[in-house]
Amino acid sequence: MTITKDTVIGDILKIAPQAAPLFMGIGMHCLGCPASQGETVEEACMAHGVDVSELLSKVNALIGK
Repeated sequence: MTITKDTVIGDILKIAPQAAPLFMGIGMHCLGCPASQGETVEEACMAHGVDVSELLSKVNALIGK
């Protein structure tokens, strides 16, 4: 599976829980709350001032392992 800017955070964590530290690293400390679970990668990056392309690269590299 390739993660895109439109992929929902909750879906990523279901298939790759090991990605949680990447999201926590951008300031997304409430991964269990419903709001963060329903956000897309792009929405999370906008809310936390992170470059979406950079985070996507990291998440996809981690999941590809």
